[in-house]
Amino acid sequence: MDKGLDLVARFNGKYIIGEAKFLTDFGGHQNAQFNDGIAPLALPNLKAIPIAILDGVLYISGRNKMHRLITTELKNENIMSSLVLREFLYQV
Repeated sequence: MDKGLDLVARFNGKYIIGEAKFLTDFGGHQNAQFNDGIAPLALPNLKAIPIAILDGVLYISGRNKMHRLITTELKNENIMSSLVLREFLYQV
């Protein structure tokens, strides 16, 4: 990963790393932003919990790529809105 991370934290003795993105539209550049947001989830050999903090249109149910991915092949990953980040950290 060539870019810096948006979140590096230690909570309850565990390390968490993450990327945050606000996606305002579907397609084009937003797909690249989405891919940047989920990049920490695919990092190999981590000794940290990877998360993707994503907000915006990807939670609108539809046939768009982002919604389809978060509800199918990425449904068991730590993808969340910033609105629930605090609750996630407290349950780590």
